[in-house]
Amino acid sequence: MKKNVLIFAYALVLYGCGAGKSLLSVESSPIVTSIDLVNVVDDKVQVGINPGAFTSATVIFRIPKTVPGTYSSDNYGKYVEDFEALDYKGNVLSTTKLDDNSWSITNAELLDRVQYWVNDTYDTENDVADAVFSPAGTNIAKGSNFMLNLHGFVGYFEGFKEVPYAIQIKKPADLVATTTLASDTNSKQELLWDAFIANRYFEVIDNPIMYAKPNRESFEINGITVTLSLFSPNNVYKASDLKEKMLAMMGAQKRFLGDVDSTKEYNILLYLSDINVPDAQGFGALEHHTSTVVVLPEAMDIGRLEQAMVDVVSHEFFHIVTPLSVHSKEVQYFDFNDPKMSAHLWMYEGTTEYFANLFQIQQGLISEEDFYERMLTKITNSKFYDDSMSFTVMSKNILNQPYEPNYANVYEKGALINMCLDIILREKSGGEKSMLWLMKELSKKYGTDVPFEDEALFDEIVSMTYPEVDAFFKDHVIGVTPIDYNLYFAKVGLATKEVEESTGYFFDGQVPFVDVDVKNDSAVFIRKNMELNSFFEDLNLKGGDIFKSINGQDINLETFRTIIGESFTWTPETVINVTIERDNEVISIEGPVGQPLKKVNRIVPLQGATEQTVKLRNAWLKN
Repeated sequence: MKKNVLIFAYALVLYGCGAGKSLLSVESSPIVTSIDLVNVVDDKVQVGINPGAFTSATVIFRIPKTVPGTYSSDNYGKYVEDFEALDYKGNVLSTTKLDDNSWSITNAELLDRVQYWVNDTYDTENDVADAVFSPAGTNIAKGSNFMLNLHGFVGYFEGFKEVPYAIQIKKPADLVATTTLASDTNSKQELLWDAFIANRYFEVIDNPIMYAKPNRESFEINGITVTLSLFSPNNVYKASDLKEKMLAMMGAQKRFLGDVDSTKEYNILLYLSDINVPDAQGFGALEHHTSTVVVLPEAMDIGRLEQAMVDVVSHEFFHIVTPLSVHSKEVQYFDFNDPKMSAHLWMYEGTTEYFANLFQIQQGLISEEDFYERMLTKITNSKFYDDSMSFTVMSKNILNQPYEPNYANVYEKGALINMCLDIILREKSGGEKSMLWLMKELSKKYGTDVPFEDEALFDEIVSMTYPEVDAFFKDHVIGVTPIDYNLYFAKVGLATKEVEESTGYFFDGQVPFVDVDVKNDSAVFIRKNMELNSFFEDLNLKGGDIFKSINGQDINLETFRTIIGESFTWTPETVINVTIERDNEVISIEGPVGQPLKKVNRIVPLQGATEQTVKLRNAWLKN
């Protein structure tokens, strides 16, 4: 058998000869995996998997269908081509493809290795209906960038997910790896090869690797070494551009978490996508125990990029609490091809998203008004989903209809569930206990290696807290009763109130009330499904109306820009003449433009709030 340039100390026995390999079973030797990032062919890389000896006549090799944190069926095996199983003499063994992700290999006792080619996901996202979420996807850009979410490259043999892996990667000389995957210090180091080890298959997929030209910054936060590695295809950004913001944000997170300390190393792999070419389009992040993969558009200006990184990375970093430290057996022993989902997305994603907002107000990164606005936005957004759907039933069935379309509500109502629980805990404990306190207590009991029983968690939390928590779970998390958020705001001396706020005539801040139909001679129309201001309402203008003329000026994209400019000089008494097309009918309207106002909900201090409720509010938002 041809030897690789890089030879592991323990691989010498495996590869010395075919007869020698038969002495070591797959249970007692690492599964040696090779990935060639140098000899890229048609945007594909070759992967080889060398297990120990099998004693069974048949073995099944699988690429994951689903991976933790995605809550979707992505079928990574669809990106595998030319799968082959070879015996010790290099002859091809018979294989049967069972589904998109699985191959059955006969005469497995003769199996020496499997090999196949892998295509990436980033540059095919526009071509498929159900594209892989980019932070969980893969990129192969020869000589430039490789995003190795390893579940897209490395598979496992059924029944052997707990066997160690030794991973060899042949890489271009000028690209460096950023990963928290452990390096193999016993291997013979060669210039063009990297060597990593994992104790089991979960560690393989839990430690993504990004290869790129050096563009990294590291900093220390209370005992945690954080490394930000950035790939910017057009060299627009450097990691140093974001270091200060990330240092401040993650320092605030660590102060918020206090003695929660589940990792000594944390990597942020930031891939900036080029929107002008086929590239990643699913912007966001995917968490891992000690790292996160973030995908954002390179076209963002630095201010928006910084804020996106704060919002996205803070959410992912808080996953070190849950589900990474506090999780059920369904998460601990995840079945990548037939997953059994946990009932507790309200905690895995909801608690995490809530903390990602709460820490910013507690640590002084945003104002109280900003925090209230975020919670109100979540209340509004949650109403777009089924508000009477049981969160636990949805969570257990999140891969199926009709529950899958409601998944994004875990970031909206899921966070609000935690807000209400936080207020209950603060109220019943006189401000001492909170959701953060609860998660710390659960972390002490469980931790990364000890899962809880899925069906027992609620009873356990109730035993640690109060009957009111039990009632809330039964009504609003297990049950189907929508939450009256004003009941919980009142506990901390707050209320929601409808107020009128000024807007522009055609813009609400930077959000336009109008849009352009580029396929219809750039016709300018009023946006539908948007709360309009008093300017439109007083003139009886409606969503979908197409502007034909304003003050005698025919309207197209260019002339409408002139009208927008003129609107800054209008006074409430200014009279405007508008011709619009509505349902194929041309209508003329004339009237004063007035003072543009928009009715909005705001969270405001409750009149007559007691000193006790104000004290409770301060404990909630400032401690």
